[in-house]
Amino acid sequence: MKFKPIIIVAGEPNSIFTEIFLKIIHKKKFKSPIVLICSKKILLKQLRALKENLNFNEIDIKKIFLNNLKFKKLNVIDIDFDQNKAFQKISSNSNKYIEKSFEIGLKIMKSGISNKLINGPISKKNFLKKKYIGVTEYLAHKTKVKNYAMVIFNKKLSVSPIITHEPLKFVSKNISKSKIVKKIKIIDKFWKTKFNQKPKIAITGLNPHCESSDIFNEDKKIVSPAVKILKKSKVNIEGPFPADTIFTKSNRNKYNIVVGMYHDQVLTPIKTIFEFDAINLTVGLPFIRVSPDHGPNERMLGQKKSDFTSLLNSIKFLDF
Repeated sequence: MKFKPIIIVAGEPNSIFTEIFLKIIHKKKFKSPIVLICSKKILLKQLRALKENLNFNEIDIKKIFLNNLKFKKLNVIDIDFDQNKAFQKISSNSNKYIEKSFEIGLKIMKSGISNKLINGPISKKNFLKKKYIGVTEYLAHKTKVKNYAMVIFNKKLSVSPIITHEPLKFVSKNISKSKIVKKIKIIDKFWKTKFNQKPKIAITGLNPHCESSDIFNEDKKIVSPAVKILKKSKVNIEGPFPADTIFTKSNRNKYNIVVGMYHDQVLTPIKTIFEFDAINLTVGLPFIRVSPDHGPNERMLGQKKSDFTSLLNSIKFLDF
């Protein structure tokens, strides 16, 4: 097989995934075969609700290992799950279905048939149940990976938070020199491997203006020493910079990626700049995992108004 298949776990059944996926699959062609792991029953119900048609090739999980895939058709692996209506309120009822979908996807990754995984939107509150703080951490646990990073990628500028989905009150306690060094090294390695490029990295401080009225200044005691360690390791990094100015146009044009201390510090500006034109990468896994950079968008279910850009970019990123 010249191009390894892109494996897509549909994710939360009561999300905008089917709608935005149909917008893409009807209009775009890809080099790689697409394998969708989903509930066939729900897919058919949602097709009727959305008044859409879809020609697909249903395959057994065993057949994917025989490369029995169609390049010009969507390939579907059915996971047994159903609900009364095409779209319902998000609940924990779908948890076992999503878990099984991920299990099949990860089994395919482990087999070597594919190294490209996409997951559709997931309700962290319902599916992860506070056991994991995000899908990034869930997949890292499932693959027994200790060193990983979440990257919101756009070819013009990407960002990565050191602390992902933890409450703000825990951020200062959970950042450390070793955590910063490990995450940035894995990002640096990914850029060199994937893009054949030594990335230019900027890192923010934790405190406003990288200053603190407290006795302990994390930017001087943690962030700056981490930058020195990384520079000695030949990582092209500068900072720490104040988070309120690093995203000005003149500054952001100098770097490939901005690493921040916590989620909203870097995700708020990147989404303001690019809106849906970005994707979520988990760097450091044994395969490339991508997801659209948005949630289930329960408010717009069935309205056919949702933006498909991030899912399209996710597929295009893996179409190699």
